[in-house]
Amino acid sequence: MTASGENVASLLLAWYDAHARDLPWRVRPGDPAPDPYRVWLSEVMLQQTTVAAVKPYFAAFTNRWPTVGALAAAPEEEVMAAWAGLGYYSRARNLVKCARAVGERGGFPDSETELRKLPGLGDYTAAAVAAIAFGRRAVVVDANVERVVARLFAIAEPLPGARKAIRAAADAITPRQRAGDFAQAMMDLGATICTARDPRCLLCPLSAGCEARRSGDPACFPVKAPKKAKPQRVGTVWWIAREGRVWLVRRPGSGMLGGMRALPDDGWSARNDGCGEPPLAGEWREAGAVRHGFTHFDLDLRVMVLADRAAPSGEGEWWPIEELESAGLPTLFAKAARRALAD
Repeated sequence: MTASGENVASLLLAWYDAHARDLPWRVRPGDPAPDPYRVWLSEVMLQQTTVAAVKPYFAAFTNRWPTVGALAAAPEEEVMAAWAGLGYYSRARNLVKCARAVGERGGFPDSETELRKLPGLGDYTAAAVAAIAFGRRAVVVDANVERVVARLFAIAEPLPGARKAIRAAADAITPRQRAGDFAQAMMDLGATICTARDPRCLLCPLSAGCEARRSGDPACFPVKAPKKAKPQRVGTVWWIAREGRVWLVRRPGSGMLGGMRALPDDGWSARNDGCGEPPLAGEWREAGAVRHGFTHFDLDLRVMVLADRAAPSGEGEWWPIEELESAGLPTLFAKAARRALAD
């Protein structure tokens, strides 16, 4: 038996009714549609991040800003600080812009086309919100769905070139009814059954029509192009402390980790190593180094420590070291701070 749209949808939705994951931003199958704000917020948080990592952030955000209007009224720096640790910080900046745009228009639009016009909503997020929050038929393809579809139809073209064929196949099996449940069912199947390694085909409701299973090696789909080696960059971060406080700066609004509080550094970037020049003279002591992986490069960051000195020139603030967790430092700089404090 080969996969057909109607057959896939009926089998998968029956499975989802019995096995849907219990997630804080979801409603149970058959319940009224969820709040679009919660759907949108969770989808933005889940981009390139695990469910386990997102859960505490989602709880904190919705407790602090329970509606899109509350989030729209929040100072951007507070949202950025609350986001610290989730990575991809442009998402947090767009979160505030989008919340304000939604407030100006009086609520979330209910169509994929209009949702795409909001700041930070690409094709995937717009489709997910349209389907899950508003029941619109939309083709929702995240990494889990991509894997399920590539295996179901044994799409042998390597990624990323295969994405056009995968989307077309996903479109062919997406039903008009229960589009949101279908999208979430595909996500759940990929997350719990059709996993990247060791897919559990004996438990899969779609196994009878799965071309990849018939091939004998379902785990080889989707086919991935060889990975390119990531560039290795080096830089230096400066820990300047006095009287129980540390000197923090605000990174430029555009660029990597834009708008976030951080320790001063030597200007490293995705394209260049840092210059290594300290922000003020003194007897600097090396406290070790930290390593951090970004999407397109890896960074080795040397941590240099200077105690009991005047503030460097330029804008910054003295932050109580005992309250450093509340500064909202990005993960990289939080690692560097821990290294400096352990020295």
